[in-house]
Amino acid sequence: MAVIIDTLASRPRHPEKAHRPDNAVLRKPDWIRVKAPVSRGYGETQRIVKENGLHTVCEEAGCPNIGECWDKKHATFMIMGDTCTRACAFCNVKTGLPGALDPNEPAHVGAAVAKLGLNHVVITSVDRDDLADGGAAHFAQTIAAIRAAAPTTTIEILTPDFLRKDGAVETVAAAKPDVFNHNLETVPSRYLTVRPGARYFTSLRLLQQVKELDGQMFTKSGIMVGLGEERNEVLQLMDDLRAADVDFLTIGQYLQPTRKHHAVMRFVTPDEFKAYETVAYAKGFLMVSASPLTRSSHHAGEDFARLKAARLAQRGR
Repeated sequence: MAVIIDTLASRPRHPEKAHRPDNAVLRKPDWIRVKAPVSRGYGETQRIVKENGLHTVCEEAGCPNIGECWDKKHATFMIMGDTCTRACAFCNVKTGLPGALDPNEPAHVGAAVAKLGLNHVVITSVDRDDLADGGAAHFAQTIAAIRAAAPTTTIEILTPDFLRKDGAVETVAAAKPDVFNHNLETVPSRYLTVRPGARYFTSLRLLQQVKELDGQMFTKSGIMVGLGEERNEVLQLMDDLRAADVDFLTIGQYLQPTRKHHAVMRFVTPDEFKAYETVAYAKGFLMVSASPLTRSSHHAGEDFARLKAARLAQRGR
């Protein structure tokens, strides 16, 4: 039986998945091929991340776009450690009991953002159900540290759902990120097997609440396809997000990290992604990114510029 090993710690990376039956790993189609990360820019980004003792979701989640993004010095920083309190069936981030928060982490993130000279940065985190506020104050401190170290950098956050953490959304929204992202990940019918620790309508309510707190803040959400969802379910999810006044939708292909993770039920074709994009724009999203390799933070800087332009164009009509 295969066990997923964390080579740095010499212990099972996903002990909660180790005894699950293996799922077959489908051969990827030609439209999901990426080059190995070997560029000079990639190496420089990797050096800065390591020097500041930081984690990135690019590495922890095994993102297929890491070579392209790091070559451009684009990285998504993952705060509050590298161990998550949830065990989502799709995710390659470690699960377990996390350690204490590093009080110096916000300053280290700010320093790394300044060194990389980023125009736009994305900050995400593991789920921290062990913390009274789910890590909301740490998010706010990180945003403040980036503002101090790199005042011209725009900030996008990708947060957990802060399930049962009263006041958490208010704390993070008050820190004024430029984009508040929280992913629904999949359609409601797939939550029990794909995202069992979360609740669809809690996530939807979070996005709605952000708009209630600050109507000018951009909101964003994303899903994966290829997990067994039906097309009509994806279209209903789009309607739910528009009812919550979400501005930006991302749709990407789920890729199975190991045999112990949820199986890829099918590979969605580029034409189907294009059709989803067309429908989403028709439903009123300001921005849509839908392709096999779309990820929440892929091309985030360029997309933020387009998002602002789309809002201006909408107001000028």
